[in-house]
Formats: sequence, structure tokens, C-alpha cells
Amino acid sequence: MRRQQVRLVVLLGAISVIGIISAQAYFLFEAWSTREKQLNQSISIALRTVAHKISGLNESVPSSQNPVRQMTSNYYVVDVNAEIDADVLEHYLKSEFERLNIHTDYEYAIYDCETDRMVYGDYIAGGDRQAEPVAGKNLPKYTGYLYYFGIHFPALRNTIAAEMTVFFFFSGVLLVLVVFFVYAIFVILQQKRFSEMQKDFINNMTHEFKTPLSSIAISAGIISDPGIVSQPERLAIYGNIISNEAGRLNLLVDKVLQVARFEKGGVHLRRERVELNQLIRTIAENFSAGQPNGCRIVVDTGEDTAEVSADLTHVTNILYNLIDNALKYAGEKAEIIIGTGRFNGRIVLSVSDNGPGIPEKFRARVFRKFYRLPSGDVHNVKGFGLGLYYVRNICRAHRWKISLSASPAGGACFEIEIPE
Repeated sequence: MRRQQVRLVVLLGAISVIGIISAQAYFLFEAWSTREKQLNQSISIALRTVAHKISGLNESVPSSQNPVRQMTSNYYVVDVNAEIDADVLEHYLKSEFERLNIHTDYEYAIYDCETDRMVYGDYIAGGDRQAEPVAGKNLPKYTGYLYYFGIHFPALRNTIAAEMTVFFFFSGVLLVLVVFFVYAIFVILQQKRFSEMQKDFINNMTHEFKTPLSSIAISAGIISDPGIVSQPERLAIYGNIISNEAGRLNLLVDKVLQVARFEKGGVHLRRERVELNQLIRTIAENFSAGQPNGCRIVVDTGEDTAEVSADLTHVTNILYNLIDNALKYAGEKAEIIIGTGRFNGRIVLSVSDNGPGIPEKFRARVFRKFYRLPSGDVHNVKGFGLGLYYVRNICRAHRWKISLSASPAGGACFEIEIPE
């Protein structure tokens, strides 16, 4: 699948997800609002009927055509324009709420004009359950009426939510499906990225193998010439070329096999006491011998750095990978600084260079398998993208911490923290 097609799929998927979530949220909000309006209307009808019954019982007429006033979303005051008996009021409230199928908790209070305060009545549980004892609440007064009662519905929102359980359930199912869809898109993108890296790895591996094989083939062709026997110096040169290129092929194959071992069974360490500073000096001398005059490898080891418990072979490979990686990217006048020191009870090994460095947005990715810094369609620096992946896995196996930052010279600086 081409990159543009993938982007189009992701864009359309994102628009679809946003549209589905928006539509579901809208319908859920509308359903809630509709049910809330219906419940408020039913409550208003029930309270209006109660007001007319009490007024009729006392042979009085409410002071307004609509005796019910909604003060807040769950608090009402009801004008009856007559004295109110609490028992009669409670009886009428229960019967009207039952008739209109209103099953929610409520509490009421009656205004007493002599004391100018609301006299708390009772807390009534909705449905068939028993009311739980609650402390009396001071319901607010209303100055527009003389004889009235106030009624408060503390669990009104809970009642609406309980009635909309089915809506919430299907919204949850839809949300799970959306999350699964997003996860599927993420997996597809991850697989595409992994496929591209594998393709890049195979191309790089082909080029890496092709160079020594071509050298071996040319050298073998020359050695097979009968006349070469009379030229022992040329024979020795081409024999060394074949030997060196075969060794190079062996190293490339070993690097690929090491990653295969990681994937299959992890890393098996053979720990021993390793004198880190001496190992660094030996490896630096080996690298320095084969470098052009413009390259420098500087060793700056701390004198108080002690021995470490590690697998000698893997630690050697770590240093070879880090130094080789720094030399590749630093250019013709590379300056590599290998240092050790002791900080906060840990030994810190660092390898820094004066190359172009690694942008911060790519630093967390360089340790991934097959990953190489983007440089267009052509990679001037050859490699498999396995070196730093190998280094990270060996550090994890040793329980060491590796990090990447910018070096003082502007290049990259790899630091490994080794507990004592």
C-alpha cells in the first residue's frame, strides 16, 4: 500500500471516528434532554393537580393560573393559597406521582407565615423501596406566594440516568468498537512501518554482502590464473583480500544471527570481572590503527573506575558497535571521545563524537530494530540498523541504562550507567 493511500485511509478513519463519536454524543444528549423535559413536565402536572386538590379541599383558588414554579432543575414551589395539612399533602403527592409513574426520591417543606420559615416535612423514597433516614434540609423560601410548599428532588439526575441504562450500554459498546478500530489502524501503521524497515534491511544487507562477495569473486578469479603462481607477492595480496572479506562476511552474518537469538530465547550472559578501562584502551588502539590521519580516538578514563561484572564478549561488541557507529557518521575528520567516570554510585561509560548529531525527535527511535535515520532514498552510511538495537538489548540484559544526548562537540553522546 502506498504512503498516500495509507494517509487517505488514516484521514478517512479519523473523520469516521470523530463523526461517530459526535453523532452518538449528540443523540445521547438529545435523549437525556428529552427525558429530562418529559420528567419535568410530569412533575409539573402532578404538582398542579395536587395544588388544585388542596385548594378545592379548602375551597380556595390559587393566586395564579399556573401555581407551579420551577426554581431550579430539581426544586419547585407550589402555590395553594390556603393552609396546608402535611398529611394531606403527602397523601396527594404520593397518589399523583404514582398515577403519573414518577418514581424518584423527593422531600418537601411547607411555608409557615407565622414564623416566616419553611417547616420541613419528610423525605420520601421513590418506588417500592424504603426511605433511608436523612437529615432535614432547609429548603429555600419564595417571596411570591403566601401559602405554598416547596418540593426538592435530590436524585432526579440519578433517576434519568437509571432510565437511560440501555442508551449508556450501547454507547459503551460503540466506544469499545471505536477503540478497537483505532487500535486496528495503529497496528496496520505499525506493520507497514515494520515492513518498510524490513525491506530497507534486506536492501542494505544485499549491498553489504555484495561488496565482499564481489571482492572475493575477483580475487578468486585472479588466483585461479595459472600465471599467478610465478608472482607470490600478488598471490599473497589477493589471498589476504579473500581472508579479510570472508572475515567481514562472517561478522555481518554474526550480527544478523545475534538478533535472531534475541528474538528466539533472549540473551544468555556469562558474567566475569572485566577491567573496563583496559578493555576500552585495547579496542581504541585497534580502531586507531585502521583509521585515516584525520580521525582521532581519544580515551579519557577515570582512574577510580573499578572492575565491572559483565559478559566480556558482549561488552566488547557494545564498544565496537558504538565506536564504529560514531566513526561512520562523524565523517572524515571524526573525533571520538571514550570516557568513564563515577557519578552517584554508578560507573558511567560514554562514547561521543563530533558528527552531525541526532535530532531529538529521532533519539527514542534509534534503538529500534532495523531503524535508520531518515536521509531520503539514499543511505550514504551503510548498515543494517541492528547495531544500536543489539546494544540496547545487551544493556537491558545486564540491567544497565543506556541514554542518548547531544555531545559538547555537537554530535551524539551515548551514555551507559553501570551499577557497581
